[in-house]
Amino acid sequence: MKVTQYALYLESGPRRRKTMVHVLDLPGCIAQGPTTEEALEATPEAIRIYLRFVRRHGDTVDPDASFTTAVAEHVTEGSWLGNGDPTGGFTPDFALLAADELDLHLQRLAWLRSDLLQVLKGIPRQQMLAEPASGGRSIYHMMLHMAESQCVYLRYLVGKVDGLSEALKDVQQGPEALLATLPGLWQLSSDRLAALTPAEREQQVPHGEVTWTARRALRRTLEHEWEHRLELSRRLDRAV
Repeated sequence: MKVTQYALYLESGPRRRKTMVHVLDLPGCIAQGPTTEEALEATPEAIRIYLRFVRRHGDTVDPDASFTTAVAEHVTEGSWLGNGDPTGGFTPDFALLAADELDLHLQRLAWLRSDLLQVLKGIPRQQMLAEPASGGRSIYHMMLHMAESQCVYLRYLVGKVDGLSEALKDVQQGPEALLATLPGLWQLSSDRLAALTPAEREQQVPHGEVTWTARRALRRTLEHEWEHRLELSRRLDRAV
């Protein structure tokens, strides 16, 4: 029986401190740790958590099946290392995003966002705005940060998207409006991504020190939202 091997793409400083592991074969799946060794130790369980998530939504994967991992690339130079998107990106970020891969990424996004909405339902305003004792954003500001970030990634890739700024302003109105306004923002961005032309799926768009591609923008959107989905699960003490 063939055992799946997942290629791992790492980012950390040269001293191998704060590290993020990207499992590009599983769009959105990441693992983190204060050191490279600890991030790699956390990776197998992070993969199984992600596989259970996609299995719950109808994928045929077996979360309990054996697999192996191998480091394919380790970025240790550049800025903002260990936080999700090293300046130089990863080699696969610059490959053509095929149409079926685009569909897969959008499917994962839809599943993830459906989960997020279900988790947010019933959270009272006070809890939405409460900041963790250990520091960090409130749940509302976490969701707002996610919404703003995915708008930025999309604009870097394709430029202005009609209606997107207005939809974001609706989300920014406060926690009471969140559940009603997020779906509209997400639908606008997903529709624009679904409409990417073949040229847009392979173009490279310089923006400051970073070169954006469709594959990179989708990777970053999925990983970022999955990262905060996990954080939300931990904060509310709920399974993913």
